[in-house]
Amino acid sequence: MAMQFNLGSAKKLVAIVAIALLTVGCSGFFLPSLEKNPWQVLQISTENTFSDIAFTADGSHGWLVGSNSTLLESHDRGDTWEPRHLDLDEKRYTLTSVSFEGSEGWITGQPNLLLHTNDEGATWARVSLSEQLPGSPFLITALGPDSAEMATDIGAIYVTQNGGRNWKALVEGAVGVVRNMARSRDGRYVAVSSRGNFYSTWQPGQRSWQLHNRENSKRLQNMGFNQQNDLWLIARGGQLQFSASADVEDWQDPINPEFSTSWGLLDMAYRTRDEVWVAGGGGNLLCSLDGGKTWLKDRQLEDVPSNFYRIIFLSEDRGFVLGQRGILLKYDNTVEAA
Repeated sequence: MAMQFNLGSAKKLVAIVAIALLTVGCSGFFLPSLEKNPWQVLQISTENTFSDIAFTADGSHGWLVGSNSTLLESHDRGDTWEPRHLDLDEKRYTLTSVSFEGSEGWITGQPNLLLHTNDEGATWARVSLSEQLPGSPFLITALGPDSAEMATDIGAIYVTQNGGRNWKALVEGAVGVVRNMARSRDGRYVAVSSRGNFYSTWQPGQRSWQLHNRENSKRLQNMGFNQQNDLWLIARGGQLQFSASADVEDWQDPINPEFSTSWGLLDMAYRTRDEVWVAGGGGNLLCSLDGGKTWLKDRQLEDVPSNFYRIIFLSEDRGFVLGQRGILLKYDNTVEAA
């Protein structure tokens, strides 16, 4: 049987190929490799997922928290970690956040858990929480002696100045269940709704959260602040956007750093004003040295058997990437290129 040529179908095929090539050209199908891998892979003896990390004033004594009541302690700037077991109850808690100011530290957990220490964690005391607390403790920020700011997983924000005996509400009501939440250095918050449909912002002095629609049809995955307290966002499909101004609804055009693997991007953090890292599933770690204009990929980590959920830079020369099944990456710019 002779095959008939359909001109209309051919035109459609050409158009589809042209769009695909344009997309690849704009976003990069495969990124060039980072010349030097600055991350040391630490394998800690646990199968749990890490959620947060913090160090005391001397920078050597650190605490790492995660799922299934995971609590680990380091005395060598995070090179090695040992488990700490707390006498709480029979429940298994997801420890969500840890923060230190000097020797005083706080840990939040779910369901309703708040821990406090005044001696760098030599002893931890459980802080009683009201049964009427809206939501569960989600994010904690140590502010000074006996002072901390706590946010719950539905957006209630409280501050204490007497070690947790009393709390003052900073917002009226709540914003609803959140996927994730971040606090800027100057005390502002951004939260992504549980389904990624919208995001909310709050700043000191406001009585309630301000709700904002997402930019396009792609659901939001995560949001946070850069070193200048400007916003960034990650949307589904590995799409990134950066603030265009101080207006929380003013965004630059969206970009896809790597079209081929960008489906799994989960978190972003700045090491310097211009150097930004993005982490994701399947050992995916991307880097931009020019504030997000061009991107490189750290291919030496592609075989690490872990999703990378969170990036935290404590300073320009200290950072960590938190993963699952005991995987922790430590920033070390002295590592020689392979």
